[in-house]
Amino acid sequence: MINRKLLWLFMLPGILLYTGLFVYPALSGLFYSFTNWDGVSPSYDFVGIANYKDSFDSITFRKAFVNNIKFMVVVVVLQTVISLVLALVLAKNSRTHVVFRALYFFPAILSSVSVGLIWSFIYDPSIGLLNMSLQSAGLDSLMGSWTGDAKIALYAIAFVQIWAHAGQMMIIFIAGLHAIPGELMEAARIDGASRLQIFGKITWPLLAPSAAIVISYTTIQSFKAFDLIFVMTDGGPNYATEILTTYIYHLAFSNYSFGLASAGSMIFLVLLGILTFFQFRALRQEGARG
Repeated sequence: MINRKLLWLFMLPGILLYTGLFVYPALSGLFYSFTNWDGVSPSYDFVGIANYKDSFDSITFRKAFVNNIKFMVVVVVLQTVISLVLALVLAKNSRTHVVFRALYFFPAILSSVSVGLIWSFIYDPSIGLLNMSLQSAGLDSLMGSWTGDAKIALYAIAFVQIWAHAGQMMIIFIAGLHAIPGELMEAARIDGASRLQIFGKITWPLLAPSAAIVISYTTIQSFKAFDLIFVMTDGGPNYATEILTTYIYHLAFSNYSFGLASAGSMIFLVLLGILTFFQFRALRQEGARG
């Protein structure tokens, strides 16, 4: 039996690290959310819940929240569908399939900043690869300012987010597909079931736990997205791509409203906590069914 004191001794570095990097900053943020501190001055005043009230009254905050929801829904739905289709097509272990898997997975190893810079160049309205390709194909009417048009900028970035992570989610689905017993598929084929029937009656039900993991991970990642939007549009044009994380950043480091930014961070933390709770609850239920 492991000595209890020795166990705590091994756990101590991790506890100190977690306390220093998460608990202390979170408690400090909660404290400053009740102040009017600008992040620079040595003095500040307590303002009670005024920062929270101002956050909910702010049009920009509400717009950022709506953008957050739009971005999350688009990314979760399309990324889940695309990664599932890729997994179904590339599930075999042939050399060709493995090569294509590596190609689709490649964007996942790039940093978000690199991905943002690459696609900023591709989306450039004057010298960008996308507009040049459309022009070469005679599709001039489809050319546009992809990140400069407020109507499409958020969806243009959502596409990049999907491009960067669909291959990563594909690997989870492929692992789930390989865990399905081949005898079930073979028995269904012998009984004359079509591909659609096999997918609906066997593949998808047994793949549900993998889908729950993909949806949970994608939901949380897309909800707290920051670096990609920061690099590509910085929340513009006209707040069209402003989400909660960029809104909080701008309050803290552009407007020097650290107290208000801290209140926004606390609201964001609560929203993310609620979202994570329901996601993991759904994940546990799917795991129990699996």
